Amino acid sequence: MSYLSRIRINPLRSGSRDLLGNPRRLHGAVMGGLADDPERQRPLWRLDSDNPHRPKLLVLSESKPDWTHLVEQAGWPHAEGEHYELREYEPLLTRLAVGEEFTFRVTANPVRNAVEAARPTQPNDSGKGSLGRSPRTAHRTAEAQLGWFLQRTEKWGFSVPGASSGTSAIEHSSVAASADSTDATGGAVTAEAARVGTADVSEFAGDVRITARERHSFAKKRGSKPVVLHTATFEGRLRVTSVELLRRALLHGVGPAKAYGCGLLTLAPLPPDSDAAD
Repeated sequence: MSYLSRIRINPLRSGSRDLLGNPRRLHGAVMGGLADDPERQRPLWRLDSDNPHRPKLLVLSESKPDWTHLVEQAGWPHAEGEHYELREYEPLLTRLAVGEEFTFRVTANPVRNAVEAARPTQPNDSGKGSLGRSPRTAHRTAEAQLGWFLQRTEKWGFSVPGASSGTSAIEHSSVAASADSTDATGGAVTAEAARVGTADVSEFAGDVRITARERHSFAKKRGSKPVVLHTATFEGRLRVTSVELLRRALLHGVGPAKAYGCGLLTLAPLPPDSDAAD
């Protein structure tokens, strides 16, 4: 059984500021709510800050959690009302069917493997060399991040209505992670990618948009090299193409950096006045 939680966060408390500014600490707080073998579980979580004065933490966990510690540290422990919501996740999963449409939201870490092949690392203690993993490079422009997302929807079990089925424009956009020039967020882009404007993206993006883009930098431990994450929050409308693949994406997340608030894909019914037909 899986559970989806939504916890109210009070951003004015000192405990909240420590958590909201550091994905590693927030991950630790999430793990602290799992009593049933937390080391075995890999919960998904996402911080939604549509209203910066009332951010909400969403958590998908395998076991039933207890968020009392988060309410006491970063919520409104003495206020009236529901401090957090807890729902079983299976009823949503049973509603999935090919052709059904939902609105969705996901915060992801769009990356690509470096073009260069992995090189041997320093010899280890035994004197033998080992092959290193090909490093990942962040997509730092909205165009490249949209391209990354649309290239992967099929393997996640859905399509985006109105999006181009071709990949040429998407692949063209995805070169934006190479380092030749700088975008508005300080990320590096090629001169070619810099010419790919929002109008070009809209031609193949369909019913999806980026609503937030952030850069996070934090240390895993004191004195260590900081971890840098470039994230993008995608929202829009999707159409189910594979129940099995979408169920897997919902339960296990999409993309990398899941421990740091990326990958939790959530669905909601379409608004009553929406037109589901293309």
